[in-house]
Amino acid sequence: MGQPRNALRTTTTGAVSAALVAGTALGLSPTAAATPTGPPGIRFVDITGDGGTVLKANVVTPAGAEDGRRYPVIVLPTSWSMPQIEYLAQAKKLADAGYVVVSYNSRGFWQSGGHIEVAGPPDVADASKVIDWALANTPADPGRVGMAGVSYGAGISLLAAAHDKRVKAVVAMSGWADLIDSIYSGRTQHLQAAAMLGGTGYLTGRPSPELQQILGDFLASNLDKEQEMIAWGAKRSPAFQLDRINANGAAIMLGNAWGDTIFPPNQYASFYEKLTGPKRLELRPGDHATAEAAGLLGLPNDTWTNAHRWFDHHLKGADNGIDREQPVQLKSRSTGGYEGYPDWKSVAATDRKIALAESQKVYANVDSGANGGIVMLSNALDQFLKLPPTASIPLLPRSFAAVWQSERYDTVQHVRGTAKLHTTVTSTKESGTLVAYLYDVGPLGLGKLVSSAPYTFHGKEADRPFPVDLELFSTAYDVPAGHRLALVVDTVDPLYIEHNPSGARLTFSSPPSDPSYLSVPLREK
Repeated sequence: MGQPRNALRTTTTGAVSAALVAGTALGLSPTAAATPTGPPGIRFVDITGDGGTVLKANVVTPAGAEDGRRYPVIVLPTSWSMPQIEYLAQAKKLADAGYVVVSYNSRGFWQSGGHIEVAGPPDVADASKVIDWALANTPADPGRVGMAGVSYGAGISLLAAAHDKRVKAVVAMSGWADLIDSIYSGRTQHLQAAAMLGGTGYLTGRPSPELQQILGDFLASNLDKEQEMIAWGAKRSPAFQLDRINANGAAIMLGNAWGDTIFPPNQYASFYEKLTGPKRLELRPGDHATAEAAGLLGLPNDTWTNAHRWFDHHLKGADNGIDREQPVQLKSRSTGGYEGYPDWKSVAATDRKIALAESQKVYANVDSGANGGIVMLSNALDQFLKLPPTASIPLLPRSFAAVWQSERYDTVQHVRGTAKLHTTVTSTKESGTLVAYLYDVGPLGLGKLVSSAPYTFHGKEADRPFPVDLELFSTAYDVPAGHRLALVVDTVDPLYIEHNPSGARLTFSSPPSDPSYLSVPLREK
């Protein structure tokens, strides 16, 4: 699965060209990009990472940094498959505000050495080596160290906060706290997410032999290696190092999108609740990294604006009010307005249960037409055009989709937080996959996707009922008056690998002793 040597050389050459183009866009000539020039100064440097691995990096310093003063420093590991110029626009803004900024290409990608370790121990050690370098080679203040990043850089930053006490503040955007719960939620492989990460990793870098093995087993549904895969993911999950993060006490700001198809928001919200130091959680419409993408181009962006405010307060001591705001900030997918809450538990004032009293049977292996969309695309359309994935609920084939609907609502229903499904399932086979979808259904029966989530089971006794509890992905969505909610359950979604044997049939029932329901979290207004 590796790429030919010539292809890799072409990719590397493309990265160099991209860096020069970006340098020109930032007002640098190709020669000037290699040396400090003008305020603020920008240098492209090599930093020796863990085990002697060379990390390609760039350094941006404030104007007048030769005055002998020490400045707070921000370290920015690049996102998955992104070149080292990713953060230059934001680095210039931070330098203008009085920060030393060091951004580096994560090991295994582009011109940096080593192999892709997926935020493994070498990546965490690299972060500390970069901090060492910054303190030795720039006017960085050892008492005021921050880290930030988007996606892969976010995960590395959080893990570094667990292992390096020098890290005093972190801004982790579109990242993960629990890698297992991100791409293996409901014990279901998130096919499109894993394939995209694997494909771009091979295209722009050099996956380690361990990653190649894990990715192969994951996509091949090698259940004999499931525990190994889970252990591999746990080692790379900040949620499994929560005690160390809390003990070190870094101030942590988390930002994510409601529709993130790679790192869904549930795992971030759960992690946020368990942090004991200064913390902030921001959730907005969009898909993976789309909420902060404009900021990477230097355009106005709420996520990056608050990231700067977070660092200003926690590294500079600025009294900018961010510590007095409600720490949980949510932006509705429907209205675009922000809502503040004291904690995640307060997001939903009440839960309304929709009874799933009617027993329904579906045949597996056929896509009913209900699905969660396309990774990186569908939820971006929802963000910018308010066009989520849709389905005609009356036309869904009932042989392949179980459907339950609420009454029509007289008032707007403000869905906030995590909907939860509880039901009883009977399968004709020992294994299977089901996918639950929550739709906002208008008068003509057109359903707009509110949320969804997959669930896979193995080792069940055929024709014997068992309970299923499934959390749908968290969201903030307003159901208009005159609409209703619909729960749809089928067995196939292109986003996921399904485990339904040929000819399987699932029955969803509601025993009197254990009624089935969908619990919908609502904010009262």
